[in-house]
Amino acid sequence: MPGSAKSMGVLTVGTLVVISAYTAALGSNGWLWFGWVVLGLITVGMAASRSQ
Repeated sequence: MPGSAKSMGVLTVGTLVVISAYTAALGSNGWLWFGWVVLGLITVGMAASRSQ
């Protein structure tokens, strides 16, 4: 996996940790989870396109 896709993966996992902590402390926010899903899909798309 190239550097940019790996960085996006780290960012995606880090964002998941932050959103999970936010949800545990303050309650769920649908927009945060929606944004994380979009970020995850972009990351998967980048990893798939770079691996070919």
